[in-house]
Amino acid sequence: MSTAIWVVVALVVVAVLAAAGYLAMTRSRTARLRRRFGPEYDRVLEHQGGRAAAERELRSREERHQELELRDLDPRRREEYREQWVRVQERFVDAPEAAVEQADQLVTVVMGERGYPTHGFEEKVAHLSVEHGRTLDHYRRAHTISGKAATKEASTEDLRQAMVHYRALFEELLAPHGEAHHGRGEEHPTGNPAKHAAPHDERHAGERTDEHAAKHTAAPAGPPAGHRGDDRTMRS
Repeated sequence: MSTAIWVVVALVVVAVLAAAGYLAMTRSRTARLRRRFGPEYDRVLEHQGGRAAAERELRSREERHQELELRDLDPRRREEYREQWVRVQERFVDAPEAAVEQADQLVTVVMGERGYPTHGFEEKVAHLSVEHGRTLDHYRRAHTISGKAATKEASTEDLRQAMVHYRALFEELLAPHGEAHHGRGEEHPTGNPAKHAAPHDERHAGERTDEHAAKHTAAPAGPPAGHRGDDRTMRS
């Protein structure tokens, strides 16, 4: 066999190996992004219209996310926010639309204290998706219902669901780093994510608010005295 033929054969082998390596690399990258972003991967894929564009967008989110200075809440602040959430749920009995608005505000306050951007819904979603991709659909649904509530188009059941959706992300944001899903933990089954938003005895915000209503008079929506200035967002 001539030298020229050997050169051609060698080039073909190199090309095949390079193609196989590239294919393995892209499959590994796709698997990693799917694990990290969960359902958000498919949503971006549908929106971008192609895998390459979708994965460029997701990698861009990862790069921007690395620039954030995220921090855990200290235990005291974590408990203060949980207390505020209980008061918001108690208010749902008498003022469900106001309670949903305050739930949105409280989630945004916690985002800010954790180090996430708090302006622009899509900007918030893009950053949250990197570590909270499996819970993000809850936030999207809650945001949609909040928009309906602002125009008086949301039913009471819609508002109950919004509270459950907001609580799903709220609890993840409170959790110390490494205890949230981070796109790699247990995956929610398909269907209505509200059914999996909270522990069994707290899945329905309406049920919880009814329990509180039976035990307590209406509690003020604002934070107790002594809280920091950002808690003012919870006042009606």
